[in-house]
Amino acid sequence: MRVLTRWSNTIMERYLPDPYIFVAILTLVVFGLGLGLTDSGPLDMVVYWGDGFWGLLSFTMQMVIVLVAGHVLASSPLFKKGLSSLASLAKSPGSAIVLVTVVSIIACWINWGFGLVIGALFAKEIAKKVKTVDYRLLIASAYSGFIVWHGGLGGSIPLSIATADHPYVDMTGIIPTSETIFSPYNLLIIGILFVTLPILNRFMMPKPEETVTVDPALLEDELIVEEITEQTPASRLENSWILSMIIGALGLVYLVQHFVVNGFDLNLNIVNLIFFTLGIIFHGTPKLFLAAVANAVKTAGGIIIQFPFYAGIMGMMVTSGLAGVISEGFVSISTAATFPLFSFYAAGIVNFFVPSGGGQWAVQAPIMLDAAQQLGVSYSKTAMAIAWGDAWTNMIQPFWALPALAIAGLRAKDIMGYCVFVLVLSGIVISVGLYFF
Repeated sequence: MRVLTRWSNTIMERYLPDPYIFVAILTLVVFGLGLGLTDSGPLDMVVYWGDGFWGLLSFTMQMVIVLVAGHVLASSPLFKKGLSSLASLAKSPGSAIVLVTVVSIIACWINWGFGLVIGALFAKEIAKKVKTVDYRLLIASAYSGFIVWHGGLGGSIPLSIATADHPYVDMTGIIPTSETIFSPYNLLIIGILFVTLPILNRFMMPKPEETVTVDPALLEDELIVEEITEQTPASRLENSWILSMIIGALGLVYLVQHFVVNGFDLNLNIVNLIFFTLGIIFHGTPKLFLAAVANAVKTAGGIIIQFPFYAGIMGMMVTSGLAGVISEGFVSISTAATFPLFSFYAAGIVNFFVPSGGGQWAVQAPIMLDAAQQLGVSYSKTAMAIAWGDAWTNMIQPFWALPALAIAGLRAKDIMGYCVFVLVLSGIVISVGLYFF
């Protein structure tokens, strides 16, 4: 296993470019495929790209906030103490890898935004405790838990089709989560990954002489706060814990009201509000909170620059019909028995170019649901096959790794060599679960 991971890491180090270069190349690839596989001309593809370029602005802001707010919360003294206590359970490099994988899987199953941030922050805290652990593998292990998100409580596709007014309700009706998230085959897939993924990550540990430990500078989270030279009304407000507690109380009251009315609806906006509310309270004063925000914003550059390019790629994929061509190609070779499996593979390929669960569902659902109806395959299993395909290739798609990489201070090429093996293992587990159960 070590030989294979060493080879994979070498390949990624040499050939995987910076995520911005990656998305630029991906843009050109989709442009070329659109010309070759659809009726679109060069100018059409340019227009599709430009029209779609700003299509993820709202989501981009949500991701920036989840990164900044999570970072702010993690830098608060109380939260750091809690993470530190949990990280103390890791006594060796092997137990560190297993622990961070387990925590990440659980957190991502609860909510993907929560899991992405908490997994990376927890990995950094463990790195402070276990200084001999390979930092690249530790962060890769934290990111690997993201594989389960679309089969978990925050899965956008299963939650969408469980609502009364979803776009395809006339065809499928309302599909309860008992047939998707909590179906036996989905729980089986989650259970197997929960057991096997920590073991896989543990076996990928390099030899001591090949271990790459963390640069201590990456673990420094000290806040720089200007000293007060003069007591003024403004400075008193900036250092008033009362103001922070009042604002924090507003957030807590809203959160309680939200969960009472909506149940366990842990969407991305609610996750962000939880992070921000607790960050405001735990930092104590507005001045300390704002210092933490200023420190955290430095990590958001990659998301701000790259997400619009992915939106442009989505625009070309969807409007040109390229995503439909890929989906229809898999449908054409499917039988009733193999259709969920091929839906999974098709979704995995489409996800590489359209890394958004909701966006991918909008593209593939009309084609796949119609095919499911003709083949007599359940709509719920078809939906979950697409959901798992959407999650699967995230392991080799830098789009979703950007928040974790920003927190960790690493490059995509540092962890993707390990993530390739997570892709292989999870692909086998999910395929078996969809085909045989």
